[in-house]
Amino acid sequence: QVQLVESGGGLVQSGGSLRLSCVSSGSTLSITHMGWYRQAPGKERDVVATITRTGTTSYTDSVKGRFTISKDGAANAIYLQMNNLKPEDTAVYYCNYQNVIRQNYWGQGTQVTVSS
Repeated sequence: QVQLVESGGGLVQSGGSLRLSCVSSGSTLSITHMGWYRQAPGKERDVVATITRTGTTSYTDSVKGRFTISKDGAANAIYLQMNNLKPEDTAVYYCNYQNVIRQNYWGQGTQVTVSS
């Protein structure tokens, strides 16, 4: 089992920055993929950025050049540096870990609100 605890959300003005953190506990030896997802009111949960255990990253088009995903060690924690935030980035952000058999673990979510 893997437990994930997120922090770092909040209220920020358009153009501002936030850094989200997701710290893991439990056994992460089988974790292969990690990432950040977000869910806006009335919408589905969508992927924002992912990082593999070996460090390969990917981003959804709308955040490329503004957000950076990183990790600590193999899978101790992941981070999401969000710069030049826009009102459309407002959502609840969830971290996700996925293991070799594609079991998913989720954090509790952290609210990010960007005011115009």
